[in-house]
Amino acid sequence: MRISILDQSPISSNQSAKDALYESMKLAQAGEKFGYTRYWIAEHHDLPGLACPAPEVMLSFIGAHTSKIRIGSGATLLPHYKPYKVAETFNLLATLFPSRIDIGIGRAPGGSAEATNALSDNFLQKVYQMPNLLADLLHFLDRDFPKDHEFSKVTAAPVPPVTPETWLLGTSQKSAVLAAKNGLAYAFGQFMSEENGAKIIQQYIDSFEPKKSGQLPQVLLTVSAICAETTEEAEEIAMSSLIWQLQTERGKGQRIPSIEEAQKYELTDQEKEKLNIMKQNMIIGNPQEVGKALHQLQTKYKTDEMMILTITHSPKDRVNSYRLIAEKVL
Repeated sequence: MRISILDQSPISSNQSAKDALYESMKLAQAGEKFGYTRYWIAEHHDLPGLACPAPEVMLSFIGAHTSKIRIGSGATLLPHYKPYKVAETFNLLATLFPSRIDIGIGRAPGGSAEATNALSDNFLQKVYQMPNLLADLLHFLDRDFPKDHEFSKVTAAPVPPVTPETWLLGTSQKSAVLAAKNGLAYAFGQFMSEENGAKIIQQYIDSFEPKKSGQLPQVLLTVSAICAETTEEAEEIAMSSLIWQLQTERGKGQRIPSIEEAQKYELTDQEKEKLNIMKQNMIIGNPQEVGKALHQLQTKYKTDEMMILTITHSPKDRVNSYRLIAEKVL
């Protein structure tokens, strides 16, 4: 099983945004040391507790502080941008860090309606145009526009020695079909979906249309997991992330609370029910429990790779969680 890292660059209650971003860099370094396949960082806009609105900027920083782990965006939210600019940016990264760059493409807004309007015009219209935006991006990356196309003479320079690897990220049947139609690798966000992921992934595999000789469907499953030496410790550490999510839904979540702060949070009956549901969509436990759960998901979803999202208050707890999982799984 291949395992990888998804990082949302969370800001803990005792950190600045700069602290959180430097911890993201250190996490990528740790992931490289532990044997993780790739490190992706997400794009969010004006969301309390998350420090990265621009993965492409962080990737240049992280690439300069690592040497072999694949690095990418999880995701670049394409409806906000012109495909040409995205192609230029990631071609530049792939020129600086050859054979290491992934472009994870998504279509979510990544923030509030107000932040979305401040960032881009006609976002919903661009969401509807997602198939065309994606097609243009792939043409720019592969330099294969039809000769009569208006952009046929435009190059997304610099042209790297190895084209960035493009993934489509999603949580629905629509994203799976779009990935299959374009012959793209597909990343399913199980940690943020209530859909039948196994069925969606199977549809992607069944409808995959290879664009190159010998090309096969490639699937990655993203899960939320927290691992510690004991189950009790993992449950305790996980409360910071869970309470932060509840606080955010109430409009009161600013940064990831400490374990002590989370324990003092007074839950309503409705929040207690919500918390239990949230825990069911996470993997929380000791190395034996987490490893077993990951292998079960791999079998159920027929995945090539598991990508793990871990949010804790303490950076040490986060790195330790990834270390324990790597030692058990790899």
